[in-house]
Amino acid sequence: MPLRDHFRPPILDNWSWEGFHGLWPGFMVQQLARLLPDEYIVEPRVHLGTNFEIDVSACERDAPPPWLSEAKSVGTALATYAPPAPSRVAEVELTEEYAYEVLVFQRNRELVAAVEIVSPGNKDRPEARQAFVSKCAALLQNRICVSIVDLVTTRRFNLYGDLMELAGEPDPDFTALAPATYAVTCRGRKVGGKPRLEIWSHPLVVGQPLPTLPIWLTEDSAVSLDLEACYEESCRTLRIR
Repeated sequence: MPLRDHFRPPILDNWSWEGFHGLWPGFMVQQLARLLPDEYIVEPRVHLGTNFEIDVSACERDAPPPWLSEAKSVGTALATYAPPAPSRVAEVELTEEYAYEVLVFQRNRELVAAVEIVSPGNKDRPEARQAFVSKCAALLQNRICVSIVDLVTTRRFNLYGDLMELAGEPDPDFTALAPATYAVTCRGRKVGGKPRLEIWSHPLVVGQPLPTLPIWLTEDSAVSLDLEACYEESCRTLRIR
């Protein structure tokens, strides 16, 4: 079945892109979990910014903890601190992180691979685009395999193209006229003592099948992520036609 456009009618009239983006990582996890060796684990992560975080008051206790009551009863003085005035005040709005991702760890919780699913929030402002690209670059610098899957058709920015510009090696297939939708895997490694960035990139076209991406676990071993299979499973579950 072909790739749908989840960000425009007629799909958007009946199904939210948030619902699909929230479910898709789970089916990626199911697929990868069947392929990974026993010493690896895989988890989905969804973070939608501070607007969706639990209220702090929900974690407050109705009564003070026992150690605090005991300290008061014996007359122990609790330390107080009055900080000085700030040296500078800036009226800025810090960029919220919108993340739909799948993370692969070794059993010691060492991250070895990340699949980043782009959301509109990652592409809507220069600050958000820079934060996403910087995150991917930092992962690659730490020899972590990074895959980026971008289905967002309503914003033309290509974050993979921005990542390659940052690396100083623009991809000739992803220039200013690059497609808005794509899937790519990148991994950093050293060959003969020299750093190398290896890339598997695929433009995505609405109406065409999705590709399979390699997910590198070590220098010499990888598993496959069949985007088409887990995409269709997500669409069937949500009854997206």
